[in-house]
Amino acid sequence: MLNFIYYPVSAILWFWHKVFGFILGPDNGIAWALSVVFLVFTLRAVLYKPFVKQVRTTRQMQELQPQIKALQKKYSGDRQRQATEMQKLQKEHGFNPIMGCLPVLAQAPVFIGLFHVLRSFNRTGTGMGQLGMSAEDNLNTPNYVFSATDVQSFLDARLFGAPISAAITTPVAQLQAYVTENVPELPSRLNIILVAAPLMIIASIATHFNSRASVARQSEAAAANPQSAIMNKLALYVFPLGVLVGGPFLPIAILLYWVSNNIWTYGQQHLVFRKIDAEEEAKKQEAITRRNDNAPKPGARPDPSKKKGSPAALKTADSADDDGDAPEVSLKKPQPKPSGSSGGSTSKPKQNRPQSNRGNSPKRNKRR
Repeated sequence: MLNFIYYPVSAILWFWHKVFGFILGPDNGIAWALSVVFLVFTLRAVLYKPFVKQVRTTRQMQELQPQIKALQKKYSGDRQRQATEMQKLQKEHGFNPIMGCLPVLAQAPVFIGLFHVLRSFNRTGTGMGQLGMSAEDNLNTPNYVFSATDVQSFLDARLFGAPISAAITTPVAQLQAYVTENVPELPSRLNIILVAAPLMIIASIATHFNSRASVARQSEAAAANPQSAIMNKLALYVFPLGVLVGGPFLPIAILLYWVSNNIWTYGQQHLVFRKIDAEEEAKKQEAITRRNDNAPKPGARPDPSKKKGSPAALKTADSADDDGDAPEVSLKKPQPKPSGSSGGSTSKPKQNRPQSNRGNSPKRNKRR
């Protein structure tokens, strides 16, 4: 039913096995382990741009959080209007919530496909999803793009004495499938534990540190959100603990997948966040420089023509266009003509002196 996932995953694993098998030998356990690791790296390289988009989407969502809360409060009684306004806000800012989940959603099918392909190298089990083949039939049955020869090569491969598709809890009856003509010894449970246990611990620690790095980059508003606080605790403690608890039931190759995926994530996060921080810092510096260039010098009056779109700027632009066609206008103030110009003589105008009101003084009237 999920062959559209199983075949691409097995094809990528087959390609890398051919590369490393050519160098180290097709039956080499390290060659098979590196094939799993580079399967992860191939997937993460393909998802690099969606991951960058996810980071930008997360930051944009944090910036829009106050506006989102305002819309939720404003239209709390009208869910349909609230959804419409939210879509309008997202469209205005080019915000796509799906991009924030795409990398995680894309990795899940690969994890499921790898788990199924690895388990299909050994189909002698009788549990859920197992075919219950005999060891001989299993050895001679292809596994998706892997031929029967590749299946035998995989069963013969050992990583420090342990088959990479075996788990700590694998029953002895299934371990019998790893006994072939080239490797007649039954895999030791101790060898499987010695290989799987360190990978479980490393995967758990790597998961914790990746979660811590993500939580540290959250804004204060996002971290204060109750739902975000619960998810942060799950990511920091429950998920890493789940790797330790579920590790004994996972094949060694799946643990390799988990470790390599976390290592890639840790390095990619630091690289992408450093790049985005540098871009945002450059934008801030550019805005500051532009504001300083437009600001008046100390002691100088601001020039309204520098304000883009202001009436003064538009008036200055229009006057500059019309300067070539406008006639010259004299700015000298006209002088008044002198009075009494006969004979060329000039007479001083009489000054209106204020009349004295001494005669009308109240004291003088009283004496009279």
